[in-house]
Amino acid sequence: MTTARTLAEKIWDAHRVGETAPAEPDLLYIDLHLVHEVSSPQALDGLRQAGLPVRRTDLTIATEDHNTPTQNILRPIADPVSRVQIETLRANCDEFGIRLHSLGDSEQGIVHVVGPQLGLTQPGITVACGDSHTSTHGAFGALAFGIGTSEVEHVLATQTLALAPFKTMAVTIDGDLPPEVSAKDIILTVISRIGMTGAQGHIVEYRGSAIRSLSMEARMTVCNMSAEAGARAGIIAPDDTTFEYVRGRAHAPGGSDWAEAEAYWRTLRTDEDAVFDREVVLDASELSPFVTWGTNPGQGVPLADIVPEPSSFPTADERAAATRSLEYMDLTAGTPMREIPVDVVFIGSCTNSRIEDLRAAADVMRGRTKADGIRVMIVPGSARVRIEAEAEGLHTVFTDFGADWRFAGCSMCLGMNPDQLAPGERCASTSNRNFEGRQGKGARTHLVSPAVAAATAVVGRLAAPSDLAPRED
Repeated sequence: MTTARTLAEKIWDAHRVGETAPAEPDLLYIDLHLVHEVSSPQALDGLRQAGLPVRRTDLTIATEDHNTPTQNILRPIADPVSRVQIETLRANCDEFGIRLHSLGDSEQGIVHVVGPQLGLTQPGITVACGDSHTSTHGAFGALAFGIGTSEVEHVLATQTLALAPFKTMAVTIDGDLPPEVSAKDIILTVISRIGMTGAQGHIVEYRGSAIRSLSMEARMTVCNMSAEAGARAGIIAPDDTTFEYVRGRAHAPGGSDWAEAEAYWRTLRTDEDAVFDREVVLDASELSPFVTWGTNPGQGVPLADIVPEPSSFPTADERAAATRSLEYMDLTAGTPMREIPVDVVFIGSCTNSRIEDLRAAADVMRGRTKADGIRVMIVPGSARVRIEAEAEGLHTVFTDFGADWRFAGCSMCLGMNPDQLAPGERCASTSNRNFEGRQGKGARTHLVSPAVAAATAVVGRLAAPSDLAPRED
């Protein structure tokens, strides 16, 4: 009798190498290894010292993203640390024969944007990268793991990864999403419900009619922030939406290979009688634009709500965390979220920097101008996204609005490059983390969707598009 399995279990089993003893980790074959300048130098140095080559250069691809400037990209990099990291990546890729997309290359950009747009990310594969948001690729029905530097070295040397067995979680969202609710609002709501450790040790499968209705780019946003709930990975079963996105891309199967691949991909779904270790169910119709108020992605509320009282939390640890967060964020409990002013709006990151995200922001900004005193930065996720946005004229919408239109990179998502907030500055950000100092020392971050970020830029305080006055003709 065959045991019913979840989608994640099927892919895991298909990639297990050999047999392992009880309580020992499984060894998984990795189909795609993504590399960038931050987590690869020590790993490649380890190979150099051991006299080892990269095992599968054909399954390894590198891009420059975390430490890259988003202005004057063809000039020498001013920051010495960033310059050394980028130069080291270039030298390492040349020495080990790794394909690299550098600044100025039409395919350069955030690694989790580049993989899908090239068609490298496909259903049923395993993906590894030295970055926690590798879970993004799970949107394609792939098992994608963020790994540490020592694991990066192991994958480079062996094309395998040792991983402990996992638990399974289903997040099911059925129903129709309200007009202003986006993928970002979905995942922020999920994290607020289950908490930052709610999916720890689990691979989360997102299911239900609301998930199936999402575009591929929206699905990537949902899977991207699985890491913020502590998940090992996030995954969505592939379907016609997935196949149409992949079809025709540079590394997608072609000809008769496509038919064979699609036939296999259609088998990648959870068996009807499979059992998950944990299930979470949400009604899509009850969701609304969401925003964080604290210093972790689980500290969020609907935009229509207020900053919560620390005393309203059930445990002493949660009450202490809320008190600490309000102090750092300089917020008063009971303040309506819509009354919170911001200094900066950032639209970008591997969570929300794809062409659909930019279109959503442009739809709000078109025919309007930013609020006085607000700095607005828009950073596409890849050079290809930038090219596409400019072909559609979105860059003109942004610059007419008063926004700063940049080149591709991780940018203000993290304080690792020149795009940082000053101490005390408050930012409405489409990125994935609002930890203390994440966007710069002393910076205060509110996580929002692209549409909410754009509306916030119009009025200078947290807002949704429906809060805006009609455009002047």
